[in-house]
Amino acid sequence: MRIFSGIQPTGSKHLGNYIGAIRQYVEGQDRGEAIYCVVDAHAITVNYDPKELRRSVYDTAAILVAAGLDPDRCILFRQGDVNEHTELTWLLSAVTAKGDLERMTQYKDKSAKQRELVSAALFFYPVLMAADILAYRTDEVPVGEDQRQHVELARDIAERFNARFGELLVVPRAVIPETGARIMDLQDPTSKMSTTASSDAGVVRVLDEPAAIVKKVKSAVTDSGSDVMRAPDKPGITNLIDILAVIRGQEPGQVEGEFNGSGYGHFKQTVADAVVDYLAPVRERYNELRPDEAALEEILEKGAEKARAIAVPILAEVRQAMGVGPPA
Repeated sequence: MRIFSGIQPTGSKHLGNYIGAIRQYVEGQDRGEAIYCVVDAHAITVNYDPKELRRSVYDTAAILVAAGLDPDRCILFRQGDVNEHTELTWLLSAVTAKGDLERMTQYKDKSAKQRELVSAALFFYPVLMAADILAYRTDEVPVGEDQRQHVELARDIAERFNARFGELLVVPRAVIPETGARIMDLQDPTSKMSTTASSDAGVVRVLDEPAAIVKKVKSAVTDSGSDVMRAPDKPGITNLIDILAVIRGQEPGQVEGEFNGSGYGHFKQTVADAVVDYLAPVRERYNELRPDEAALEEILEKGAEKARAIAVPILAEVRQAMGVGPPA
């Protein structure tokens, strides 16, 4: 079985990224051939600073290794080092419906926030993501809930390609955690935790110091009353229950049973302490890894060589099937 996922190199990674995606990446190393990509080509679809992008690629690579990705047990590379991704994007655009792209929720949300230029690259973002996945004949794609629609599009593209040109591409499936797939902002629990949030108060960063984490969790918006229970009208406390359940490896109901009746103060302190302990090893390891950019670059370059060894022959088959370039 082959597993693939990509992660944006924008902003400092937060608890939602860690629980929704990175944790799955680490587990995937023991379940199959795991391929993970720092998607710098995706990052240029919105306004960005080139120097900051390069720094962020190293930041993200260091966090992934610190979290437990082992370059000897997985393939970790930078998207921009494997040109097959962008070439396959163009080829797959021939079997991608414009109407499908117009319906993408993230495109609507991000384009609405662009003050100057809504780029064609932003519109094509889902096709590039499909190419990322399909270039490796991926079976499973570990993602957060917010990426479900994009993986569904990749499935549609693969099926449409196979129906027209032959069964060359694997139809992938999204793997989304049952609990913690969508960690919410601590100050606005109706919105998911985001690197681009207007306020940092509701975003727990993987690299936050313990005191900052405790302050953010204890200041989290909850709800009226004092019952520690999940409910549609209690998004704040539901979010904290989900976070603690994931960290402990429990069902949310077990957390409810333990803390219901104890009050929000005690519960928030427990969640804060658990998050601090959960992220501390990653932050400490990151601080060891991040200064050595040469070592991080070597990891990404070696990963790109391994990725190309898989993607190049698959792309050659796609080109041949589509009649592009010289005949084999």
